[in-house]
Amino acid sequence: MPGPHASFLRDGQRLLLQHGPIDLVVHADGDRKEAFDAAIERFATILTELVDELDVLRCPLAKGAARPIGDVARRMHGAASCLRFAGYVTPMAAVAGAVADEILGAMRMTAELRRAYVNNGGDIALHLREGETFRTQIHHHDGQPLGQITINATDGIGGIATSGRHGRSMSMGIADSVTTLARSAALADVSATLIANAVDLPGHPAVTRCAAHEIDDQSDLGAERIVTGCARLTPADCGRALSNGMMLAERWQHRNLISGTAIFLQGHATVTKGPMFSLQHKERHYA
Repeated sequence: MPGPHASFLRDGQRLLLQHGPIDLVVHADGDRKEAFDAAIERFATILTELVDELDVLRCPLAKGAARPIGDVARRMHGAASCLRFAGYVTPMAAVAGAVADEILGAMRMTAELRRAYVNNGGDIALHLREGETFRTQIHHHDGQPLGQITINATDGIGGIATSGRHGRSMSMGIADSVTTLARSAALADVSATLIANAVDLPGHPAVTRCAAHEIDDQSDLGAERIVTGCARLTPADCGRALSNGMMLAERWQHRNLISGTAIFLQGHATVTKGPMFSLQHKERHYA
């Protein structure tokens, strides 16, 4: 496998970092050169560090389980530990967000930044200095716009993550996508994964499942049942599945574990209270 590679995107303002399965898009307003140099230096060994601890990172969290050593691995473990009570979870649920957090952390330690982000396949670590704002679009897996997120520095949000059965990872739920905001990208990543798992209709004939290891024998989900397909549901079924996920999201928002969540399923959507989300089709919301 080729080693880590750094290049600029066509706009000349954003840095692309690639190594194996990791593709990061990095942006910085402020001391950009210092920030990008720090990002490149830190990125050089991240994949190797993670591979060295994969056996530990793929294990479900349990009392007495081994703790990882590396910086990114410890970020993953810490974020997953915050939600270990919510069901089956391994540190791998936080991997994309934790990598983004680590790179952004290296940038912030080196450079003076007004606004910066590290986007790891849609899971975003975010830094905003006072007075700064960040906006990004939410899209369906087919590219259709679903809404917009607007975050101000005073919101205390450091991470955005999206999960669901159309994402890069397997899901135990039927949500098309779940986008979650939290104080770090790693915590947003785990939260989105677990809320997406909760958007479900257990035993429903429209939903097909199999054990995760039947699709990927290296998956950290092992024998857990993951969704392989979901036929067209009635509006009532969609509302019930969305409510299952939203109950969990609202509970975690009340406990200050997350700052907000938007959930999408077959043209229907629901969103937690707060000004950060502006969805495209309000008539399709479930209250």
